[in-house]
Amino acid sequence: MNSKTKVAIIGSTGYGGVELIRLLLTHPNVEISSVISSSSAGAPIAEGYPHLAQIVTDRLDGIDVEEMKRKADVVFLAAPHGVSTELTPKLLDAGLKVVDVSGDYRLKSGEVYEKWYKHKPADPAYLAKAVYGLAEVFGDDSKGADLIANPGCFPTATTLGLVPLVAAGWIDNRSIIVDAKTGVSGAGRGLGLTYHYSEINENLLAYKVNRHQHTPEIEQVLGRVSGEEVIISFTTHLVPMTRGILATCYANLNQKRTDEEALELFRQYYEGRKFVRIRDKGKWPATKEVLGSNYCDIGVSIDERTNRITVVSVIDNLVKGAAGQAVQNLNLMMGWDETTGLLFSPVYP
Repeated sequence: MNSKTKVAIIGSTGYGGVELIRLLLTHPNVEISSVISSSSAGAPIAEGYPHLAQIVTDRLDGIDVEEMKRKADVVFLAAPHGVSTELTPKLLDAGLKVVDVSGDYRLKSGEVYEKWYKHKPADPAYLAKAVYGLAEVFGDDSKGADLIANPGCFPTATTLGLVPLVAAGWIDNRSIIVDAKTGVSGAGRGLGLTYHYSEINENLLAYKVNRHQHTPEIEQVLGRVSGEEVIISFTTHLVPMTRGILATCYANLNQKRTDEEALELFRQYYEGRKFVRIRDKGKWPATKEVLGSNYCDIGVSIDERTNRITVVSVIDNLVKGAAGQAVQNLNLMMGWDETTGLLFSPVYP
């Protein structure tokens, strides 16, 4: 390459933003041209994240579309929900490409978005323009796109575990139950009583029962793949660890199947997709085994007694569930190999 693609990161002081910095610093085709935070503009980023001292020496910029137009080719939006709704159209109109890591452009229905997110929805014209960036399923759509809606963390883990079954017509689409557990980094860096050490340590709790905003996103993906409406039961739990999601998915099979058939279905569906790893029969993935990586590990088993299938899917919520998948989408957007800058092993132990 003659020159590197310049990227700006809005929301650089959040966990998703700082993870984007970590990944993009070593990306061979990218130069980070601007780190942006409306709340901390003018301060060195190392002031809030000392681990970046002498690595990222830039001071944080404020949000200025004209300045971004001058300094960047692509903008990552890792800001809270609602910010991208207003900002993305201005960035696109300025000729910039956008990878939105918030939830503002994931749902195609503005009415559904407003109901679940309690924010004003984006302009329908820009919602229609947005490509949903679940790379292993809709990756071709991201090639050359100007606006990619990066999937949510729970939807990534859950849909990667269910899409092969839905695509093959193996399951009753109204029988799906998802039990998902996440580390506390999924809540961001903001303060809240629930996330205090003495509250979450040695504790396990369910939250947003029957009202988690990722529910319609999962249903939208599965419905798009199956060609029919999909309704799920989705319950999330907070566990006392920093990173990771483990989603256990259950569904009724439409006919008798074996573990061997199920594993072959998953292996065929994800053949050539380097970031999805299917475990052998009787082997189950753990969040520790994908820590700090862009991998999604999946285990599958069929209960012949109940004729139900169980799928266990694990990801790092900040990488495959956010920044890593955003970089994967950048690669697809720019026509690079989707694994560029992401082929590093998980951190272990």
